[in-house]
Amino acid sequence: MPKVTIQTLRDKRARREPMTFLTAYDYPFAILEQKAGIDVILVGDSMGMVVFGYDSTLPVTMDLMIPHVKAVRLGAPDVYLVGDMPYMSYQVSISEAVRNGGRFMAEGGCDAVKLEGGREMADTIRAMANATIPVMGHMGLTPQAVAQLGGYKAQGRDLETAKKLIEDARILEDAGLSSLLLEAVPAEVGEIITRRSSVPVFGIGAGPHCDGQVLVIHDMIGMFDRHTAKFVKKYREIGAQILEALADFRKDVETGIFPAKEHCYPMPQDVAAELAKLYGK
Repeated sequence: MPKVTIQTLRDKRARREPMTFLTAYDYPFAILEQKAGIDVILVGDSMGMVVFGYDSTLPVTMDLMIPHVKAVRLGAPDVYLVGDMPYMSYQVSISEAVRNGGRFMAEGGCDAVKLEGGREMADTIRAMANATIPVMGHMGLTPQAVAQLGGYKAQGRDLETAKKLIEDARILEDAGLSSLLLEAVPAEVGEIITRRSSVPVFGIGAGPHCDGQVLVIHDMIGMFDRHTAKFVKKYREIGAQILEALADFRKDVETGIFPAKEHCYPMPQDVAAELAKLYGK
């Protein structure tokens, strides 16, 4: 596939071609997603939960993220790759945000970075854009602020918060945002923001009117069952299939079915005979 760039995404938006966007955290999944023709891959701080087993995304650090970003870039050199800026890698100061965003670009080979928040992030986004770091915004349900939000709940369901999301999207776009991710907001809010925007808008639980749709790879293939959000569609139950394979392996080993003759390396009969003479059977 040709290299996907921000211009590719803009052109698809202009032609109203729906775009695809998944997470990946390692080389094997990245290879598969590129082969499938996925437009955008996010190396998300969601890895804290689906890969490392944390209760939230908050323990994820830059030093944890960078090796995973590098692995995904190697597996999917042609996708539009977004690095997810972890908790406290950009909130402390603008200079820290620029420095850490630069690490994603220079060390990880990202095409953009993603950060959470509304209008309070405008100055940070402006500084990062001025430093040639493309920024994807993330509004609605922002997992890094889950303690402040009071849990993983849909946002923008009343007039006041819906209007704030719509206004914040415009403020961030004016600050230099290159794309936007909306999570867990009513479809009506997703439609209005997408219609008013001049940058690509992606939705994860934001309705069918966004320019592209996002899912966490472990959710969509049934590899993470601790929590399943309303917006998740499970395309396969790979976790159940893997569990079945593991159980079959254990049974085969315990009953002596595996390894069978076809799984063993052959030896010339004369060599085997000499070994038997020397060491017995």
